[in-house]
Amino acid sequence: MPPWKPVSLTTPHKHNVSRPYLDARAVTQHETLRPPVDPETTLKENFLTSSGLASAGYRSAKYTPAEWVVNNEAAFNQAVSDVKNSEKVRHESKVLYTETEVRTLRTQAEGTKHLGERLQDIHFWRSELERHIEKLEAETDLVLAEKRRLEKALDATEIPFAIATDNLTCREKRLGPDLVKDLVEEELLREVELIRSIQALHKRTLDQTVTQIKANRDAKQTLEMDWSDKHQAYGLDNECGHYNNSSIETQHQPSSAKIQNHVSNCEQWMDFTRTNLAAAEREVRASGELRQLIERVLQDTAEDLRAQCASVDQAFKQRCQELTEAKVRLEIHLSEILQQIGAQERNIVSLQQALYDKEAPMRVAQSRLHHRTHRPNMELCRDAPQLSLVEEVGEITHTMSALAQQLSEARASLAAMEESRMVLEKAIACKTHSLFIDRDKCMSHRIRYPDLVTLSGY
Repeated sequence: MPPWKPVSLTTPHKHNVSRPYLDARAVTQHETLRPPVDPETTLKENFLTSSGLASAGYRSAKYTPAEWVVNNEAAFNQAVSDVKNSEKVRHESKVLYTETEVRTLRTQAEGTKHLGERLQDIHFWRSELERHIEKLEAETDLVLAEKRRLEKALDATEIPFAIATDNLTCREKRLGPDLVKDLVEEELLREVELIRSIQALHKRTLDQTVTQIKANRDAKQTLEMDWSDKHQAYGLDNECGHYNNSSIETQHQPSSAKIQNHVSNCEQWMDFTRTNLAAAEREVRASGELRQLIERVLQDTAEDLRAQCASVDQAFKQRCQELTEAKVRLEIHLSEILQQIGAQERNIVSLQQALYDKEAPMRVAQSRLHHRTHRPNMELCRDAPQLSLVEEVGEITHTMSALAQQLSEARASLAAMEESRMVLEKAIACKTHSLFIDRDKCMSHRIRYPDLVTLSGY
């Protein structure tokens, strides 16, 4: 409160008298407070109503001693009140400062603790992500190795397919009755169908493998992105954990405390990583099952091909044995036929000679009969010589007829044997050609058949 000063009316300037807003007399008398009255107004009022102008200026604007005392007491009381209020405010400020300091330090310590716990959580999930990424990478490498095996096995089936089709084409060149749908052809056709089905199975498995590799890589990329986010978040939280009140890198960021709509909560954060890890684990299990499937497919198909190859080889051996036996039998029969042809030719020569030998006795007998027909008169009788000559001519004629018949039969037999000889020689040539195809071409070609290891993709 400003100090009170009296003002003289004789001064050349107008001054406002400083009166306290709080009237001491009103306070002492418990009256209602009124606003202070302007001294100039009071002077005018007193000047107009006063009977003496000379004394008006010394009376109207002055306080009474009681008012002066009351005014001083009010100033003292106000000063004491202000001091007490100041001490109270200072005490409350000190208490508030201490409490806020402790609370702030505790809150900051809790924030640092939470940051440390958060760092541990991020480190744990980041380690899990790294472990699953390594598992996915290793599993993908194993699947890629199985994919290469499948490709090699698929390429290896081209050789058996070419061998089987070449065998079928070569066997189409067999001649005559040997062009038969035998066991070898059935086994070869079965082998071709087996190779085609195996190739189709390899292609389907290869497509499935490519799809699984893509799924593994997608899952790995998802984990790597999650790992990258956690690595970046770990670095940021680690940097935040090192901040303290004396750090020079800190700045005021008024809008940083606002919660954005896109911010996730801890449960969503963990669920996101768990979902990614579960998806990666599913792909790892699927890859393992696929590798086992590929192993079984390669092993079973290789064994089936080798078993069918053995069946075809056995059928070839059996067929070659049958052809060899048939050829040997034909050669034996041909040898017998040739011997018989030689003997028959000699028989025909003998029969011809026998017929030729009968011509002279026939001429003699006929000449005798003819000359005896010239006997005169009664001398021309049927005597014993005549009967003997007639019988001799008949016997020789019968003998010559029998010899001629036998010669005809011998010639017919010789012709039949000649035909049989031609048939046997043709059959032997056919068997020789079939043996050349089956044994020298087909079986020698099948030596190039891949082994079990090659068919398994190694």
